[in-house]
Amino acid sequence: MNKTPPSDTLELDQQRIDAAGRSLEDGAVTPSYGPHRDAIVKLLNDALATELVCVLRYKRHHFTADGISASQIKEEFLVHANQEAAHADKLAERIVQLGGEPNFAPDSLLARSHAQYDESKDIQAMVRSNLVAERIAVEAYHQMIQLIGDKDTTTRRILESILAEEEEHADELKDWLHQ
Repeated sequence: MNKTPPSDTLELDQQRIDAAGRSLEDGAVTPSYGPHRDAIVKLLNDALATELVCVLRYKRHHFTADGISASQIKEEFLVHANQEAAHADKLAERIVQLGGEPNFAPDSLLARSHAQYDESKDIQAMVRSNLVAERIAVEAYHQMIQLIGDKDTTTRRILESILAEEEEHADELKDWLHQ
């Protein structure tokens, strides 16, 4: 008795597996990435721009914060700047893995960034500006994760790890805002 398997069985697509054995110049990018790869690279490049602008804003605030309570928050700004730089590195690495080119062009960073640069001189204004930027980053990463879904699980996991740190930054800055 030859039974036809139900249509909901779990079977691998052998044609796609065979195709993965070709086009070796594509590295990790296999047919499973489908038509979404270019759109994902664009999302990642915009996130890269956001992270780079955040690095610059935090660095400026680290070096220019002044006042009695400035020493602790200055150090926190530096910690955040370094974490944002690590996020940028992860995003750039993933862009390259996807066959794209990370866009570090300084002349377009602000236009592509979700967050703004800030030149506040008051420490509370600096904290507020950074909190706004972190909240924007949290929302942008949430949306990217939803858009990508299961189209690229590796990128989604990277974005989820960055999102977790951005949420921590927002919570820390909220606490600093009330000091």
